[in-house]
Amino acid sequence: MKDDITKALQEKYEALGQDLEDHLEGLLHSKPLNYWDYIQTDALLNLQTTRSSYPDEMVFIMYHQVNELLFKMVLVEIDQLAKSRQVNASIFADKLHRISRYFDILTSSFSIMKDGMSVEQYNKFRKTLTPASGFQSAQYRKIEFASTELINLIDKRFRDTIDRNSSYENAFEHLYWQAAGKDYKTGKKSYTLKVFEEKYKDEFIRFTKFYYGNNLYSKYKGLPKEAREDKNLIKAMRHYDYTVNIKWVMAHYNTANHYLNIGGETAEATGGSEWVKYMHPKYQKRIFFPELWTKQEKDNWGVDI
Repeated sequence: MKDDITKALQEKYEALGQDLEDHLEGLLHSKPLNYWDYIQTDALLNLQTTRSSYPDEMVFIMYHQVNELLFKMVLVEIDQLAKSRQVNASIFADKLHRISRYFDILTSSFSIMKDGMSVEQYNKFRKTLTPASGFQSAQYRKIEFASTELINLIDKRFRDTIDRNSSYENAFEHLYWQAAGKDYKTGKKSYTLKVFEEKYKDEFIRFTKFYYGNNLYSKYKGLPKEAREDKNLIKAMRHYDYTVNIKWVMAHYNTANHYLNIGGETAEATGGSEWVKYMHPKYQKRIFFPELWTKQEKDNWGVDI
């Protein structure tokens, strides 16, 4: 057994053009690995910088940081599917079940936000967060780009008229979440949207170019007919679609409503967005895999929620 391991190590390092003995000697001087070093606990626990003296702001920051870590886990799973040349119905469904579990956690965790913070504290410390907005999560935007064809992310008002072969630049200007920071009558963009684009627009366009034919929907449509009709795969895709675009969105919407609907009047979000029409699924009808839903299901998307 030991000889087999030594031989395998020798072959590994020879293939890398490295000397196995140098690496083995390095092990003599290396320290044993600790949990706190591997997880980078100290660094992780020092990433929370509040802007006010209200204790519940710490809950708000950590909750969103946990969200971003889960978004990264989703992207890791999608990336494996996107770059794999041998995807069958079983592998596809397994990955989607993993991704959906992450979003199930994200959905249920909104109770931390909704019931785990003081409304009074939130409505004070949120003023210090202006003009930041949740729609500035680049990872979540990437999840959308990686999940479906770009046309399905176009603002509902333009989806039926925009050219499917439109340039990435033009498509980007008509994405649904631009409605959160753009006046389509004047074309004026909010500061929140402008700085978001300045930081991420070029990166997003590069990302969408790769995922043009490698997004989950395109990958599905490229499977053999038998695989596309696999009941377990279809169920997994519908679950993911519904979980992200209705359950998770509505959990977010209801939490925002809990804090921003004050005395029967709807307050602006920190980024100044018209968050009700931007977030509620019945307005934008974001659907990753439209051919897997009936016309009636699509027409009623989010209506009865």
